[in-house]
Amino acid sequence: MPTINDIAVRLGVAKSTVSKAMNNADDISESLRKKVLETAVEIGYEKNRNKKNSPRKLCILVENMDYKSPSGFGHDLVLGFEQMAVPAGWQTEAVAITKEMQAEISYDVFMLSSHYEGAFILGLSLLDPWMEDLKTSKTPAVLYDNYIQDNPLVSYVGVNNTEGFKMAVSYLKELGHTRIGYLGGDMNSFISRERYQAYLHAMAQHGLDTDETLTGHSYFVSECTQKFLPVLLAHQATAILCEHDHLANSVMLHCVECGYRVPEDISIIGFDDAAISAFTQPPLTTIRQNRNALGRCGYYALASLLNQTFISSLLLRAELVVRESAGKAK
Repeated sequence: MPTINDIAVRLGVAKSTVSKAMNNADDISESLRKKVLETAVEIGYEKNRNKKNSPRKLCILVENMDYKSPSGFGHDLVLGFEQMAVPAGWQTEAVAITKEMQAEISYDVFMLSSHYEGAFILGLSLLDPWMEDLKTSKTPAVLYDNYIQDNPLVSYVGVNNTEGFKMAVSYLKELGHTRIGYLGGDMNSFISRERYQAYLHAMAQHGLDTDETLTGHSYFVSECTQKFLPVLLAHQATAILCEHDHLANSVMLHCVECGYRVPEDISIIGFDDAAISAFTQPPLTTIRQNRNALGRCGYYALASLLNQTFISSLLLRAELVVRESAGKAK
C-alpha cells in the first residue's frame, strides 16, 4: 500500500511535511496541503483513520434538504442512519454541502482530509460536481435517490418508485380514472427521471394512454402549478400524480383557486408522505417512503461496502396511504 514516504518522494518534500499537511498543521500552506491530499488520493494512499483511541468517523453529507428540524425531510434519514451507526461504534457527523464547495475540493480529498471512512449522501442533483467524482471515487459512499453505474464503492438506497406508481395508477383506475396526468421536477434530477419513467411504465401496464399534454416538468413548484396545471385541466385530466407532496399540495391549492373541487372534480396523489400530507385540505393520498428505515438502510449499505460487500441498490417497498384527495372519476 502507498505510504507517506511515497507521497513525499512524488512531491519532492520531506516526510514530516507530508505528515503535517495530513494533520492540518498551522505552518503548512493551504496550497501545499491541498497538493499533498490530491497526490495521496491519486496514488491510492489510505490514511490510517483507525488509530488507537481515535473514533472511527462516518459523515452524512446533505445538500438542499432540511435535516435539523423534526419536520424537515432529511431529519428522519439522518436519525435512522445514526440509530444504526452510533451503537456500532461509529462517530457520525452531518455536514451541509454546496455546489461551490464541491467545485473547490474533490470528494475523495474532502473525505481524506476530514478523516471520514465513508459517507451517506443526500440531496445531490445530476449536475453536482461530486456526481462526476463519484464515478471513480475510492471512498465508499451511499447515495439517497441517486445512482452511479460501474463504481462498486457507491450504492443507491431509495424506495421502489415503479412499485409505488403502479399502486397509485391501479387505485385511480379502480376509481374510474383514465385521463391521469403527471407533474414533476426538473429532469436534471435522477429521482425526477425515475419517477416520471415509473409513471409511464405504470400507465402502460394498466393499458392507459399517456399524452404529453397531460405532463409537465419544472424545477420550480410555482411553474408547475401556474404553467402546466392549467394545460392538464384544459385537456380533461381527471386525476394528477405529483412527484412529491409539496407539489401535490400546491396543485390542490391552485385547483381550488381555479374553482375545482378536490376530489369531486379532480383527484390528486402525491409521493413521500411528508409531514404536511396528513394536514393538507383535503388530507393528501400519497405514496409513502419510510425515511427512518431508509436512513437505517443507508448505514447497512455503507457498512457492507466497508466490509467489501458491494451492494448496488437497496430499495424499500412502497406503500399507498389512502386519505381524501382522490375520489371517483366525475
